Amino acid sequence: MQTQDHRPRVAAERRERMRARLLASAMRLVAEKGPTATSIDDVISAAEVSRGTFYKYFPSPDALVRELAIEIANELIGMAEPVVLSYEDPAERVSSGIRLVARLAIDHPLAATFLVRLGWPDARGPNMLLDFVKRDLTEGIRQGRFTRMPIALALNIVTGAVLGATHCMLEPGCDSDFAEQSAAAALRGLGLDAKSAERIANSLLKSVEILPEGLLTETSKILPPAAAKTTPNGVGRRKLS
Repeated sequence: MQTQDHRPRVAAERRERMRARLLASAMRLVAEKGPTATSIDDVISAAEVSRGTFYKYFPSPDALVRELAIEIANELIGMAEPVVLSYEDPAERVSSGIRLVARLAIDHPLAATFLVRLGWPDARGPNMLLDFVKRDLTEGIRQGRFTRMPIALALNIVTGAVLGATHCMLEPGCDSDFAEQSAAAALRGLGLDAKSAERIANSLLKSVEILPEGLLTETSKILPPAAAKTTPNGVGRRKLS
C-alpha cells in the first residue's frame, strides 16, 4: 500500500496562511493610512515577511488592496445574501442590506474602517457589491416601488447611506439605531413615503452567519488604530441589542 503524500496539501495550507497574513496586515494599514499611503515596505514590515515573499503573492500594493476588497465583498455578500433574498419586497431587501453592512462596524470594526477608508464604491474595490445592490434597485424601479431615476443616482443614495452609517457607527457617540435611520433616509430618497420607510427600516432584522474561517472572523478582535487609541482593549465600545 502506498503512503499518501501530504506535502502538496501542507504546502497549499502554508500558502493560504501566508496570503491571509498579508491580507490582514494590509487591512490594518489601509484602515490606518488609507489605500494610497500604504506601501510595500509597510506591508512587509507589518506582516514580518520579505519583499520577495510579498511578490510571490501580489504584484503591487494596489493589487493587494483590490484582492482584499474583493475578499471582504465576497464575505459580505455571503453573509447578507441569504437574509436579503428572504424578502420579496425590493425596499426590504435594500433596507436589510444597508443595515447589515453598517452594523459591520460593531463586531468587525477593522473591516468597516477599511471600507470607509477605501471609499467604497471604489474603482479598485468590490464592484460585485454594487451589482448586488443594483439588482434590487433595478427591480424596485421596474415594479414602481422606487421612483424612476438613473440607476447611478439610486446607487449613490444607497452607498452614501451605507458609508455614512458605517462611519458614524465606528464612533462611540453614534446613535445605536443609526443604521436604521440611514436605511429609512435612503428609502425616502428612493421614493417611499416616510411612514413606510420608517416601518421597513425598523423591522426585525434577521440574523446572519459569518464564515467561520473568513477574513472577517480572523480580524474581528482587532480594533482599527484610531479605535484602539481611544478604547484600549475594546473597553467602552458600544454593543447594540
